[in-house]
Formats: sequence, structure tokens, C-alpha cells
Amino acid sequence: MSHIDIEITNQDRVLFPDDGITKGDLVDYYSEVARVMLRHLRDRPLMLQRFPRGIDEQGFVQKDFAQSLPDWMGGAEVGKEGGGTVMHPVAERREALEWLANQDCITPHVFLSRRDRLDHPDRLVFDLDPSDGNFGTVRATARALADMLDDLGLTTYVQTTGSRGLHVVAPLNGDADFDTARQFARDVADWVAADDPDHRTVEVRKDKRGDRVYLDVMRNAYAQTAVAPYAVRPRRRAPVATPLAWDELDSEDIRPDRFTIRDIPKRVAGQGDPWADIQRHARSLTRPVQRLSKLQEARA
Repeated sequence: MSHIDIEITNQDRVLFPDDGITKGDLVDYYSEVARVMLRHLRDRPLMLQRFPRGIDEQGFVQKDFAQSLPDWMGGAEVGKEGGGTVMHPVAERREALEWLANQDCITPHVFLSRRDRLDHPDRLVFDLDPSDGNFGTVRATARALADMLDDLGLTTYVQTTGSRGLHVVAPLNGDADFDTARQFARDVADWVAADDPDHRTVEVRKDKRGDRVYLDVMRNAYAQTAVAPYAVRPRRRAPVATPLAWDELDSEDIRPDRFTIRDIPKRVAGQGDPWADIQRHARSLTRPVQRLSKLQEARA
């Protein structure tokens, strides 16, 4: 694959005013982590959060790049519910990440399916969103959720969101459609929340959650997205959504925004990617759905 030179414009523009982080710094970061990040992006349509004036000003979300993708960059034509299509960018090489960062894209979000099978997810995502600042409850919920999914026959992975919570992710082999995956995720979330209703909830309305952790499964739907592994978030210090090893949750200093643009390259160089083997552990949903159904019948 021949190298492509990306012209970086206004690289001294400050995107994170409190920290002095520039667009050039953002481009350099995505270039440095491309080797590990791209394996989680390949063949996945992207939705981009762009901040041309920096994070202190209103940014915007962009999905459609039909008129602006360079010839060498991949795209995915995604059908809309009301008709028509949207051309999402797809990042397949280091230069693609550099080009996106040059468009002031701070945070790429990824589809849970790939462009050749858009209706069939190969990721199941649970977003654990705290209602207060008690991250210990989020960690306990993540472990309970992982135990449940493991018992049902799935392999689980965890990452900080770079914002407030954690994502628990199970790789799938794509044999189920989104309706099946979403219903399974809802049933699992209901079960885990019911085991500790004082600390966990599936209540969509914020004013009814109290100080409980919300198990959000809404991303498990066609054309919905989740923050990409190693994506920078538009927050002070430029925190990064960071894949973890499960035992890292035991660390006293772990927080949703613990890792930033300044330390992720060193972390990756030193210990690699905790999600490097995620695709090798993709599983069918058929048996987990059957096992969960039997548990529900026994509890009824």
C-alpha cells in the first residue's frame, strides 16, 4: 500500500484551550495509534464529531461525506429508514485517520456492524452510565454484567468511555440481526439490573434513575454507533476511550477519563492492545439466547 501525503492545515489551531492541545497534536496522536486502532475500525462506517473552533465552541456531528471523501479513502453507503442513502467514511489506513483529524474530527464513532453486512452486528455493547460520581458502582456493575454474559457463553471486553462510564462489549459472529441482538441485550440488562435494583437500573428517564447506574443498550440497533476504541473525547485533558484488561478495573486510580491523548501512545507501545484478540472470540447468539430464555422461564 503506497504512502499518501496528507496536507495538514492550520495545525497550530488550539482545539483544547485549557490544555494547549492543537490540531497538529490530534493528527499526531491518531497517526501514532493507527496500528492498534484501525483493527477496530476496518469495514465499519463512521460517524464523526467535529469541532472546527475547538471544544469550547459548539461542534457538530457529520455522517454524510458523499461530496468530500478523497478518492483513496473508503466509504460505506448506508440506507436510511425514510429512503435514500448516506455515504459514511471508512478508515482502513493510517492516512485516513490523519485526514479525519485534519477535518477537526476529535471523536470517531463506529457502527456495530460492517459494511458488507450492515443488518448483522458483530459487537454487542452495554453502556454503563453513572447517575452520580460513584465509579465503584459502575465497576461492580461491569463485572456483574460480564459474569452474566460469560455464563451465557459470550466473551466480554471492557473499555473506559473517556467520559463518565464504561462499555462492556461482547464480540459476535454476525449470525443474528439487530432485532435479535437488541432484544437479547435488553433481556440481559433487565436481569442484571433486577439482581441489584438499589444500584442498577434500565430506566430510560433520567429523573427516575436516582443515583443508580443506567445499563444502556440503545446502541444495539441498525445505524447506531458507539465511541471507537482509542477515540479522543471533546473534554478537558483530551481523555481517550481506552480498552482495558479486566484486572485493570481493580486499580485504585482507574477512572473513565484516566487515559489521555498524552499517555495512550506510551501505554500501547508498552503493553499493546488488550482487545487485540477480540475478533477471535466472536460467538453466535443462538445458544446464549436459548440459555437466557431458560433462565427467564425458571425465574418466572
